[in-house]
Amino acid sequence: MQLNIPTLMLVDIYILALVGILMLHAWRRGRREPTLGYLAAMLLLGALGTVLGGLRGIGMDYVPLVIGNVVLQLCGAMNWTAMRVFAGRQPHLPGICAGAVIWALLCLNPAFYESLTVRVALSSIITVSYAGLSAFELWRSRKSLEVAYVPALVLTIFHMGFYCVRIVVDRGMPFEQALASSGQGTSFFSLLVFETLLYAIGIAFVTLAMVKERAELKFRAAAYCDPLTGVGNRRAFMSSGEYLLASCEHRQEPAALLLCDLDYFKRLNDNFGHAAGDEALVAFSRIAVSSMRKQDVFGRIGGEEFACLLADADDEAAAQVAERIRREFADLPAQEPGLLSVSIGIAGTREAGYDLFRLLSLADEALYAAKDKGRNRIQRYTAD
Repeated sequence: MQLNIPTLMLVDIYILALVGILMLHAWRRGRREPTLGYLAAMLLLGALGTVLGGLRGIGMDYVPLVIGNVVLQLCGAMNWTAMRVFAGRQPHLPGICAGAVIWALLCLNPAFYESLTVRVALSSIITVSYAGLSAFELWRSRKSLEVAYVPALVLTIFHMGFYCVRIVVDRGMPFEQALASSGQGTSFFSLLVFETLLYAIGIAFVTLAMVKERAELKFRAAAYCDPLTGVGNRRAFMSSGEYLLASCEHRQEPAALLLCDLDYFKRLNDNFGHAAGDEALVAFSRIAVSSMRKQDVFGRIGGEEFACLLADADDEAAAQVAERIRREFADLPAQEPGLLSVSIGIAGTREAGYDLFRLLSLADEALYAAKDKGRNRIQRYTAD
């Protein structure tokens, strides 16, 4: 198969410019997500560098050899910066400029400027360096990314590997000769343009997918999170609670539910303001979370009502946890004595089975019994 270089270059410029403009549009529409901005800069710089690189043989060789390659080194730097920013780090300006500055300074040396082989080798080394840094940014942040980063990593490593091969096998062919031979076979320059085209399309697609996936995760987390306390809301509690109960039933382990309601909460808000009420909710959440284990589920399911679902816990263990929460909350300094207290109803799977709605109903009965008996206490559900 023959790859016509002029056609490939025109297609390359068109695709890079088109995808770059689309990425720029996505950046503007996506609340200025910096990853997409840097990726758009990479693609548009790649298109510009390819245009400048094609201006050889018209009497201004310094434009393609110096300016064109400086633009292409900045293109590689933008690729690295896009991955770096996506991983949560700040752009590194010296690193961004390093490749372009090295190239521009070496072009002042006549020996370098006149040697096509050396120029090809250095250009490839800089490209490999930026691609390697891009892959490194993804790899070292793999545990915190929480998105499917592997396609981007594999694509970047392949791109780096291609240019490593170029360092070894490509001794350089004058541009005019490459154009003249494009109809007679496939030169390495043809493969280079083709690989660049595929990489640009691939990295744009997978990066956009990663950005979209992370945005969806953020929206999903926000939908399942109580904004005041930072714990799960009712939707999160019901979803996670049902999953936990199904797991406990499968392993034939007991589970217990604590339904907690802050006493005198309306009086706290009326007498001392909603800010005091918010502080009480946050303080209670902090105390309850510190008493939970990793496998337990906790959430704010109402205004001043919270629920704790304890895995592998019988009624006695649940009572101990509930009493610790009640005592620590009551010991907090308050605007007036006894104002900060909580009543807690307890129900277990022994009475309710592994039905979350049944557990909530029985725990609610126990909670009202605790309220009737004077508040600031725990009460287990007992069948009459």
